[in-house]
Order: sequence, then C-alpha cells, then structure tokens
Amino acid sequence: MARRVFLHVGAPKTGSTYVQNVLWNNADALKRAGILLPGASWAQDQAMTDLREVEWRDPRASWTWERLAKETRKWHGDAIVSNEALGGATPAQAARGVAAFAPAEVHVIVTGRDLWRTFPSMWQQSVRARNKWSFTEFLTAVEQGRFETFWEMHTPNRMLKRWGDLVPAEQRHLITIPTPGAPRDTLWHRFAGITGIPDGVCDLRDPTANPSLGAAEIEVLRRVNAALGDRFPHRTPYQRVVQRHLVNAVLKNGRNDVRFGVGLDRAGWVAEMAEQQIKELRDYPCQIAGDLDELRPSNMTATSSPDDLDDSRILETAIETIVGMLEHADALTRQPDADGIRALSLLRDQATRRLRRTLKRVSSTRR
Repeated sequence: MARRVFLHVGAPKTGSTYVQNVLWNNADALKRAGILLPGASWAQDQAMTDLREVEWRDPRASWTWERLAKETRKWHGDAIVSNEALGGATPAQAARGVAAFAPAEVHVIVTGRDLWRTFPSMWQQSVRARNKWSFTEFLTAVEQGRFETFWEMHTPNRMLKRWGDLVPAEQRHLITIPTPGAPRDTLWHRFAGITGIPDGVCDLRDPTANPSLGAAEIEVLRRVNAALGDRFPHRTPYQRVVQRHLVNAVLKNGRNDVRFGVGLDRAGWVAEMAEQQIKELRDYPCQIAGDLDELRPSNMTATSSPDDLDDSRILETAIETIVGMLEHADALTRQPDADGIRALSLLRDQATRRLRRTLKRVSSTRR
C-alpha cells in the first residue's frame, strides 16, 4: 500500500493545469523518485466522474475511483491524484474518496485564488463547458445567492471543510496562488514542498499551457453555445468537437487582446467576500503554503465586460474565427488519416503473427 496519498482536489482556474502538466510530463522521473501518478491524466478524470456520480460521465469510461485506489494500493511509495473537479464532491463522496486509500496517510491539497481574478476565470471556464449565460448574469446569480456551486467549487474554505475535515489538521494543505508578477514556478515549488518532490526531478517547462480567451473570443463561443441547441451535449461530445476544433484549434490562437473582469461597481462586494473568506481560513487549522493575504484582491481596477462589446467587434471576431476554422479544416485534410494508419498497422501486425504461427507449424511438421 502507498505510504502517503496526496489528493489535490482543486479549485479550477488556480494553476491546476500547469501543475498537472508538470506532473504528467515528468511521470517517469517521479516514479523513479518513488512517487506514483496512478493511471493517466484521463484515467484520473474518469475516476473523478465515477466518484462524483455525475450525469455527464462518459458511458465508455473504464476507470472508477476504486480502480484508481486499487492501483495505488500496489505501490509502496507516495502517490498523487490531481483533478480540480474533485472539489465539487459532496461530503459523502469526499468521505468515500478518502476512505478508498486506507490505510495510507491521506493528505488533502486545496488551492485558492483571490476572488477578483477568480470570477472572470470561472465564468470563462463555465462557457468553455457549454454554458451560455452572460458575464453579468453569472455575477448577478452569484451575488444573489442563486449559484452556490461557485462557492462550493471555487473557494478553499468550503472545499477544506468537505475534504479537509476527513483528515488530521497536519494533513490538510492550502496553497495560495501568488499575486500577479510572481515567478511562475512559485506555485510549483509550493506544491512540490507539500508532496515531497525534490528540486531537479521535474522539468518545469510546460508545452501545453491553457491560455485564457479574450472578451471577444469568449463571447463568440458563448453565442455558439446558445445556438447549438441539443447538439454536442456536455461533456464528451462537446469536448471532442467544440473544445477540440473551435476552442483549442482556433479561438486560443486568435487575437485575444481585449481583457475583461469584474466592474468597479462590485469591488466593495468582492472585497467583503474576500475578507470573510480570509477570516474563515485563519480560524481553520491547516498547513498553508503561501500567504492568506494573497487571497485579498490587490489590483481592483476598471475593466471591460464581454457584455459591453459592440456587435461589430463580435462580428469581426466571428469572421476571423470562420477563417481560422477553414484553415484548420484544410490542415486536417492534408494530414494522413490517423485512424486508417492505425487500422493498417493493426492488420499488418495480425498478418505478421499469423505468418509466424504458420511458419512455426510448418517447421514442426517437417521435423
């Protein structure tokens, strides 16, 4: 059984993609250092959907939470499970998640980011997950208490109470996200310090960053979501088609030059919520990597909203997106048929095996 298991449960949009990319890009080196990443990135994601019993779990998924725990039980060093959507588990699901790794020493890791930066990032993430509400509609729903999911999945105090309460205080960890301008590897070193990953084991270069979209690009995606109707439902069909061919292939490579954020009319409310969050965390016994002051918004300046963009700018971006889609389609047509190549390779291997068996039988007969 693993000696220690570190469950990194979120929150989304707190550098989790960067941390996970470093982990999986260096999985072999980590294993040599005695640290297992059970399964694969996609396997841990499938296990998360099993644990949370979400209705959008891919029916073809083969990895369950128990299967992930079973692989971990075969290991005799430390293990890391990282999926930012785990933070949305109910108390009962979180309890099952921790219990599955007994008798290993389970550590819970939660990451927290200041609310001023979290709100626009989370709304964008929701649109990239097929939601179609405007930024104003989203903020209003959170402010009026009609979207508790935000607080449950994106604030460390809520996640620590559900997950952290299941382990001793010395095994609860909060990582605060550094303020803008800090070295990018600061987050990694905080994470590595908790999990015991020695310096120099991992190559910190990340070739697969997850950049944010600009106001015009995310607004185009939101309007596409609204126009889709019942086509390409969340999660797998949408990811396979819209996320892959529109977001990743085209929108991420657009201009993305208009940044957006919460308006100053909500600055007081955001500051008040931040102070409440910091107070709750000061009173909660856990190990902090970073500083709770980093959860206090530090640069609350005037910003635009995607809702305020002129239709002419949206149209311009939509046309640029169509051109990008055409270029993407052209590139795909010029690529070899990957499925065809795999099929031919499989047929070749099967034919080779048959030929070897035939030759072996002929050879034995002649003897």
